[in-house]
Amino acid sequence: MKFQGSSNYIATPDLMLAVNAASTLKRPLLIKGEPGTGKTMLAEEVASTLGMPLLEWHIKSTTKAQQGLYEYDAVSRLRDSQLGDSRVKDIQNYIVKGVLWRAFTAEEPVALLIDEIDKADIEFPNDLLRELDRMEFYCYETKELIKAKVRPLVFITSNNEKELPDAFLRRCFFHYIKFPESQTMQDIVKVHFPNLKGDLLTRALKAFYDVRNLPGLKKKPSTSELLDWIKLLVSEDIPLSALQSSDEKIALPPMVGALLKNEQDISLFEKLIFMQSKNR
Repeated sequence: MKFQGSSNYIATPDLMLAVNAASTLKRPLLIKGEPGTGKTMLAEEVASTLGMPLLEWHIKSTTKAQQGLYEYDAVSRLRDSQLGDSRVKDIQNYIVKGVLWRAFTAEEPVALLIDEIDKADIEFPNDLLRELDRMEFYCYETKELIKAKVRPLVFITSNNEKELPDAFLRRCFFHYIKFPESQTMQDIVKVHFPNLKGDLLTRALKAFYDVRNLPGLKKKPSTSELLDWIKLLVSEDIPLSALQSSDEKIALPPMVGALLKNEQDISLFEKLIFMQSKNR
């Protein structure tokens, strides 16, 4: 089955090609891009479109690779032995299966999302090399080899907070989601706001890209922040005149806190507007 986009997710041709190439090569798809460009949502939509269950593993700074395989709960077994619980005779009762274990032992194809892998320790990707390459691992406590019955479709996202090891990159198919151009962004907004008036969409996008293209921003607003902002514009019934100055110069958008998330960027934007006003 090929991924051809969905009604809920606007996928560019190169992104659809990347998904299908990773599936053909049986390699994890490593997706990078700015936060808010739909990396996590891609896995959700591909799984939904292809009719696959989605197993998600959201990585934190404290996450260890072993947690994705399994964990042995020795503390619970010790406690149960002290209480005379008969379950202690079977070590299987104390094996906590991780997301990779569940993906490998699934009877049907599943999609596996390893989200924000760059948040973890630098050794985290290396610790999963063999498991993701061979689709198997060994459980020493139960003395069994856990091997994938059906190879899962693996999505790995990264926000580029850390460089990933070359050996890990070699085992992946890589795609960088570029920030959407204006026409693609219009299509994305229309998916979420199908009844949005054309004039409001045009002016909102111009105001958004004016903010985003300002040199020196510490954090540029993302697609998800644009959608939040438009939701506010609609709910508060903001007039078109508030989105653009009469002389077509850049103006501070209403409810700009949905787009700019720190005081330095707001101050920078206000300085630009002040300089424009002095030059009139």
